[in-house]
Amino acid sequence: MVAVRLFFATFLFATILLCAGRAESHFNLNQNVRIHHVAHSEDGLDIYLRLPMPYLVAELVGPEGSDGLPDPAPYTYNQIEDGVLMHYLDQAAFHKDPSGLARIAENGFSLSIDGRRQIAEIVSIILHPLGQEPGFATLSEARSALAQRDNFPTPEEIYVGEVMVDVHLRFLTGEVGAYSLSYTSDPGLPGQEETANLILDYNGQKVRTFRARGLMHSPVDVSGSATAAASTFFVEGIRHILEGPDHVLFVLCMIIGALNLHSLLARVTGFTLGHTVTLILGFFGFAPSGAWFIPTVELAIALSIIYAAAMAVWPPEKGHGDLKAFAITSGIGLLHGFGFSFMLHQILRVDAPNVWHSLLAFNVGVEAGQVMIVLLVWPLVLLLRKQPGRIWVGSRAVVAACASLVAMVWVVERAEFFL
Repeated sequence: MVAVRLFFATFLFATILLCAGRAESHFNLNQNVRIHHVAHSEDGLDIYLRLPMPYLVAELVGPEGSDGLPDPAPYTYNQIEDGVLMHYLDQAAFHKDPSGLARIAENGFSLSIDGRRQIAEIVSIILHPLGQEPGFATLSEARSALAQRDNFPTPEEIYVGEVMVDVHLRFLTGEVGAYSLSYTSDPGLPGQEETANLILDYNGQKVRTFRARGLMHSPVDVSGSATAAASTFFVEGIRHILEGPDHVLFVLCMIIGALNLHSLLARVTGFTLGHTVTLILGFFGFAPSGAWFIPTVELAIALSIIYAAAMAVWPPEKGHGDLKAFAITSGIGLLHGFGFSFMLHQILRVDAPNVWHSLLAFNVGVEAGQVMIVLLVWPLVLLLRKQPGRIWVGSRAVVAACASLVAMVWVVERAEFFL
């Protein structure tokens, strides 16, 4: 008995600790996206790559000099602002030798065929101020972006973190079927483990979309398999719900509030229906576009956890209670669906190839992640319910209280936007 309670408590507090450090899980991708368009031809592969400049130069900052400042990375210069070291783009150095920055990009990027790294030819490089970069969602947009004549025509000083880099690399390998992409660089940037990597492979009439997270030190194997491409979005859907603390806490409260298996299915089905609808609507842009909307949804998601915790402690009665719980979780699922769609839309534009395949695989992955949580927690709930009533009631109250406390912290943090 003691062992069961300790196990349940350990699970709870491990979840709480995980959640407490990651309250802003949906909006870490604004400058953490790398897009790869890979076009096949008889001669080999052309890769059109877009990534933020810090990924190229952050690890190249030199040792500290006599002035107490580190030597600047290539194509940058340092400046102290309010006691903080800032890194700026050295536009003169870039315009003098743009290919040097392209070589840095090529050195940190690896394309392998049958385990052998291939040599790249640098075709072109273009820089854009963040927020002013042209479209890069399709192969034609990528080619157009890299065909521009004006290469970063902004005279003002600009932080390195506000610069996007487009690079065109050519690999003269002959016709290629399968290959692997990876990176050897490690920029040491905060949040780099959340880097979103999108790979679009164009081979004849077939277009496959692959997704990977992190620095891609482990190669991503790319082939003509539609199943392999979809599986990368399926895995991302699982990771998004399991690593999204707000979603985990809501599902946890939903489970402990269910009176029986029928009640649990009503809640899970309602949540699934709700978030599936708004995941699709939000992804395709059928949602308000004002700056207030995303913070409002994030705040509402935090509040939904508190409400779900209250439902867990005072669940509806049997009979019409399941119908009421279904309606409530469906409504709350609408909120969480927008949360899922915000992240997905950052990396996959509506006009991207095979968008429906990727969207469906991602949603199925979200469902799989939810089922994993249910399969882990529900047996513990059933076991605790077999104990004397006060043990289950007390355990449920502790879980709900801890979830509410974490959610209240998020409510305060997210409400600051409106102050």
